[in-house]
Amino acid sequence: MIDLANVELTLPSSAGPVHILRGLSLSVPDGQSLSVVGPSGSGKSSMMMIIAGLERASAGRVAVGGRTLTGLSEDDLARFRRETLGIVFQDFHLVPTMSALENVAIPLELAGRDDAFDRAEASLRSVGLGHRLGHYPGQLSGGEQQRTALARAVAAAPKLILADEPTGNLDGDTGRQVIDLLFDLRAQHGSTLLLITHDRDLAARCERTVHLRDGLIGPEADGAAPPAVALARPAQ
Repeated sequence: MIDLANVELTLPSSAGPVHILRGLSLSVPDGQSLSVVGPSGSGKSSMMMIIAGLERASAGRVAVGGRTLTGLSEDDLARFRRETLGIVFQDFHLVPTMSALENVAIPLELAGRDDAFDRAEASLRSVGLGHRLGHYPGQLSGGEQQRTALARAVAAAPKLILADEPTGNLDGDTGRQVIDLLFDLRAQHGSTLLLITHDRDLAARCERTVHLRDGLIGPEADGAAPPAVALARPAQ
């Protein structure tokens, strides 16, 4: 599902080039749940943005779902995201002037789905928000906003779910409820899951954990997938 080979990301700054990813390689097979842990600034979110086609790698190969992203136009990348990904961010990213139902239906409408609102309603009901369809984000609690974002991410039954610190703005109990929903929905759809988190207990719920530090992936955690699943390739 995910194949990164010697991926680099270098961004300009007033102090000179900043090397965020330094030849990172990672393979994630279809259907696996993978957590990515590491200190702040290690490149976790940048790696996710590259996988989502929201940031372009400076070097290396990026392939997701058998499709190489390098060289795709912005329109092709947008189409790839609609057809392949569901993304859950820490900060929800809901449109404040649209209802919960409209927020979930928008990506489905953009994908040309005739049943966009029916699927959006079903997805909201699956996360326990059937009674909040017409409410705006400002009328929802933090947990309800994140559940709306989760409903939006899974409404099209994506092949890959990317979740970047999805409980970072939630209290402990609410965060656990959202994570339970995330794993339940991922299982229902058979999606691959890449979860970025600082929470080691949450990371342990995934089938495999990798550690990112200084833009490179280190050894896998205890209890990770067997060696048959490739983690990294040596630089060429």
